[in-house]
Amino acid sequence: MQINKDMVLGLLKERGQHDKAAEADQQLPDKVDPQEHAGLLERLGVNPQDLIAKFTGGGGLGGLLGKS
Repeated sequence: MQINKDMVLGLLKERGQHDKAAEADQQLPDKVDPQEHAGLLERLGVNPQDLIAKFTGGGGLGGLLGKS
C-alpha cells in the first residue's frame, strides 16, 4: 500500500511539527509505503501502523484523508 507523501506532511504540520515536515518532504518519496519506510516514519514521529489503519478504513489519524 502506498500513501501520498502530502498526507504524511499534512499530519506533521497539523501537529505543529513543521521541522519534521520539512525533513519528511526531503527524505520521503512521493508515494510512501508505510512498511518499506517504517524506520524513517518512526524517526519523524509517525506510526506506520496508524497510517495503514487510516488508509484501510481502520481510523487512527482523525480526518487525515479529508473524507467527504
